[in-house]
Amino acid sequence: MVNHAARGMVRHALMWVNCALILAFHLMPTTAQASPMICGTDLSFVPQVEAGGGLFYDDSGASVDVIDDLAAQGLDMVRLRLWHTPADGVNGLDSTLIMARRIHDAGMRLLLDIHYSDTWADPAHQTKPAAWENLPFDALTEAVHDYTAEVVSALVEQGTPPAIIQIGNEITPGILWEDGRVQDDTGWLNLIALLNAGVEGAHSAAPDADIMLHIDSGGNAETSRWFFDHIGDSVDFDLIGVSFYPWWHGELGDLQANLTMLAERYGKPIIVVETGYPWTLGWADDTHNMVGEMAQLHAGFPATPRGQHAFLTALTAIVADVPDGLGRGLFYWEPATISAPEFDSFMENLTLFDYDGHPLPGLSALVNCGG
Repeated sequence: MVNHAARGMVRHALMWVNCALILAFHLMPTTAQASPMICGTDLSFVPQVEAGGGLFYDDSGASVDVIDDLAAQGLDMVRLRLWHTPADGVNGLDSTLIMARRIHDAGMRLLLDIHYSDTWADPAHQTKPAAWENLPFDALTEAVHDYTAEVVSALVEQGTPPAIIQIGNEITPGILWEDGRVQDDTGWLNLIALLNAGVEGAHSAAPDADIMLHIDSGGNAETSRWFFDHIGDSVDFDLIGVSFYPWWHGELGDLQANLTMLAERYGKPIIVVETGYPWTLGWADDTHNMVGEMAQLHAGFPATPRGQHAFLTALTAIVADVPDGLGRGLFYWEPATISAPEFDSFMENLTLFDYDGHPLPGLSALVNCGG
């Protein structure tokens, strides 16, 4: 026969044990507490938007410098892409130095995203700079080292050292094709050599900077494991960076599963270094937008200002919940690339500002991502 009084005493005791365990857990120092989330954004298009007549405003309707305003709201870090010799100078070293100065003066840190190309580098394009096109592999490796050291040194010398340096952009299929394309064992060995050349060049100029390897497959654990298993311990890097756009990379649950796998398998801090979500499926100019169909939306998150805010809030919670506090941050890709009188945008419906440059609710989710 059950002794109800005894069972009640046991239940009561267990309750107090649980309370003590919960209290002890919250009082324990954790990696997450020691390393708060980085709330960042890529602002590489800002000079073109401003030159095209784009204006930005704060919540009160007052005109603001968008960089100063984002810093004042608590944004931690800005990411800038760097192209080797762009045809029009945009995203080249000179313009990057100017933007780095503005970012530093506003009190934010810099993430330098080196594309090792004269234009976009991504899973579909990893084209060598024209200046390196005919170099034999040993000379190419030396060029990667020297160029990386040169550009990082330029930033250091003007007093705007990068806090994080990306060696390549979305390098899942390798870099500097064909030499660094990962199609076979030789390709992997070449990629590792090129990455190490970049790391060594970066650290020769900025020894305290963290090194990031960035892939695109934020929602694909199989591809992420394939890439980092091949890299192994052959490259000295500090941070894993992933891109996550739901119309390309799956659902939030896929992201969560992948980040958990990456943390448990490799034990390195992880940053979702590119993401975005539409606040409308409309458009403000005649340039085709990369997101414009209902089928591209994530279930449960409509293309509305509140839907965008909800998506970012959910994504932030996933990053914050990565095991062992290894979810280290979130960067929104190009929130200020609004359409302007003399600048057509292909993503004005993915920004965190409306067509007229006024902040949307999603901006608060970004600047408060650290809690």
